[in-house]
Amino acid sequence: MSTMTLTQGLRRSPSSTIGLSIIVFLVFVALLAPWLAPADPNWQDAANRLLPPGYGHWLGTDSYGRDVLSRLIYGTRPTLGLVLLVTVITLPLGLSVGILSGYYGGWIERILMRFTDVVMSMPRLILAFAFVAMLGPGLVNGALALALTTWPAYARQARAEIQLLRKSDYLAAAEMMGIGGIRLLWGHIMPMCLPSAVVRLALDLAGIILAAAGLGFLGLGARPPMAEWGSMVAEGMQVIFDQWWIAAIPGVAILISSLAFNLLGDGLRDLLDPHHD
Repeated sequence: MSTMTLTQGLRRSPSSTIGLSIIVFLVFVALLAPWLAPADPNWQDAANRLLPPGYGHWLGTDSYGRDVLSRLIYGTRPTLGLVLLVTVITLPLGLSVGILSGYYGGWIERILMRFTDVVMSMPRLILAFAFVAMLGPGLVNGALALALTTWPAYARQARAEIQLLRKSDYLAAAEMMGIGGIRLLWGHIMPMCLPSAVVRLALDLAGIILAAAGLGFLGLGARPPMAEWGSMVAEGMQVIFDQWWIAAIPGVAILISSLAFNLLGDGLRDLLDPHHD
């Protein structure tokens, strides 16, 4: 599908247009955070702690006197950074395992698919927590943990597609032209698996954002004092009955960003997945 066709399709889907617009807005906020934030997100002012939203601190301050709006703006960076890291790891790893299994079959398929089944049989979030506990808290470790527990679904999907395409005339013609090996796998087979994988990834990113927020909530995500939405919610829970906005505001940001990826993924599924009605 060409870029023009994809753009026209997104315009015909209001939900995907809204989702894409929100994501683009979040990207710009993350890139322009130093210019958009009204204050240093880590600056502590004990004299102005737990202030309600108002002039000077438009979203109030937290228990350390830090400006909530500034921390919310800077919090887009670790969230989108983690999403990017998970995407860069998950998509190539899952597609590689699935393509190799589906195309070659035999003992290669048995070994790779049994390992995939073992990973899929474990609860993803609990397994991610275990990885982070072993690797140590941090943004990169959190992304690595989520990626290592997310790729099996992409591997099984790619394997199923390749098994249907393995004896197709398209691949037979490519092999008759002398195309084989890595060139055949990555130049001709992977592009055929990529659209459905991208759709699945767009839908999964909402869950990944929630899992990342869960890691931050438990203190296993970005390290303090870095602003991160999950850790902001955890800090606000201590005073939620009196200063509810401290936890509610980053919670709304998590909700909106997750909803944006769901809306975009739903629109991409209608455009790129030929099996979806």
